[in-house]
Amino acid sequence: MSTPSQTPVNDALRRAEIDLSLRHPVMFFFTSGAAWLAVAILLGIIASAKTHSPDFLSSCSFLTYGRVQSAHISALVYGWGCQAAFGALIWLMARLSRQECRAAGIILVAGHVWNFAISLGLISILAGEGTGMPWMEFPVFAWVPMLLAYAAIAIWSMVQFKLRPAGHVFISQWYILAALIWFPWVFASSHLMIHAFAGNPVMAAAINAWYRSGMLLLFFVPTGIAAAYYLVPKVTGRPVYSYSLSSLGFWSLAIIAPWAGMQKLAGAPIPNFLPYLGAAATILFAIPAIAVSVNLLKTASGAPETVANSPSLHFTLAGVIGLLVLGGAAVFLNNPAVLPGTQFSMANYGFDLLGLYGFFSFIAFGVIYFVVPRITRREWLSSRLIKMHFYFSIYGVALVVLVAVFGGAMQGIGLEAYKQPFEDAMTRANPYAVATTLAWCFLLFSNVFFFFHLTLMWLRLGRRSSHPTLLGAHHADDLHDATHGPEGDIDNGGPGTVIQNPHPHAH
Repeated sequence: MSTPSQTPVNDALRRAEIDLSLRHPVMFFFTSGAAWLAVAILLGIIASAKTHSPDFLSSCSFLTYGRVQSAHISALVYGWGCQAAFGALIWLMARLSRQECRAAGIILVAGHVWNFAISLGLISILAGEGTGMPWMEFPVFAWVPMLLAYAAIAIWSMVQFKLRPAGHVFISQWYILAALIWFPWVFASSHLMIHAFAGNPVMAAAINAWYRSGMLLLFFVPTGIAAAYYLVPKVTGRPVYSYSLSSLGFWSLAIIAPWAGMQKLAGAPIPNFLPYLGAAATILFAIPAIAVSVNLLKTASGAPETVANSPSLHFTLAGVIGLLVLGGAAVFLNNPAVLPGTQFSMANYGFDLLGLYGFFSFIAFGVIYFVVPRITRREWLSSRLIKMHFYFSIYGVALVVLVAVFGGAMQGIGLEAYKQPFEDAMTRANPYAVATTLAWCFLLFSNVFFFFHLTLMWLRLGRRSSHPTLLGAHHADDLHDATHGPEGDIDNGGPGTVIQNPHPHAH
């Protein structure tokens, strides 16, 4: 927290020093993540095409459906998702703790190790050496360097938090610390239980299901929420709507999310309470999803003009709405009437994409559109490119999720009709598979604009201007008043908005 003796000029200099100290590692994570996103989308198109046209690229033996689908998810989760999260987490913690990064070189080396391990892992999957476990497809040799690289990336953010000036702990920092702590717990314990202490294969599948849920709900969800709680108040210039909702959202997520995941093994020979406990926890995930979404949407509703013009808020609020839909999908797909018919269908793929792309990726894009101008000292070249990225992404992800969920429901109906041939149950979803392929093409088209724009910023070819790139016709100065905070001149970024605590001694 600032002391009365600190001037706005000193604050701006401090923020500029923090951004400069993080320029290389943050841009490395964002640009390499964007490159892996393009790879994941290309693999997604191939995998989706093979579900309705099995002979597509059949001459390439390494591009079978099983290998390509596994490589597609792995590239999306670890290539794009984790690296976008790393870039956001280290920048947010440095800004909120008002501490420069003194280990940029170590973080950058760790980022290269992470990418090298992912590359070897994907090559191994395409060569037929994958483990066959969703989200854990990489061979065993890849996991140790990935965990060590993560430790080198995360530990410095914890040091910055420890060394921060005394004062208020922002709600974003709650979620950042939670994500930083939960990731190694989920990652290390799952791989140790499956690979180091191998036991019953059924329990290995149960642990894998818990891991998949844990990565989504205990890493990507808190990371996305942390970024949203920073960006929405910062850009609108308004305090967070409700301290009570902030607390409810955090603590309900912390209590509920660790129990989710094993509902994917309903009917398997494991203790009967585990699948139903997992289903109940996943359904109850709607509580933090609703609390966070309502809190942030109510905060943004007080500044409609800023929302209409801000690129970062467009993506961030779309991600917040995605979180709300994710909570609804968790209720729908995991209730006892629907779960038996969808647990082995493409509906699970739709749920994963809703979390990874419909929620997390949109907020990650919002972070990138906000952060990159501050660390490159350049502004985005074209609002038109940003708009095309936004609208094609919206159409693409909505189509992918809808057709995957409803296609999975059709598959489930066919699977439950036990007198019907299995092949007929699978072909019921063919029209949905064709639509999924088209939707991935939309997403590929949208990310061409994003990757091109980001590359220009990486090369420092953006506009030399202190005024942000806005989506509307208004000049940036029109939004710099007491009601509508700035989209953020690159010389005018603040440390985040403190939640208005109706009980100031609650901490």
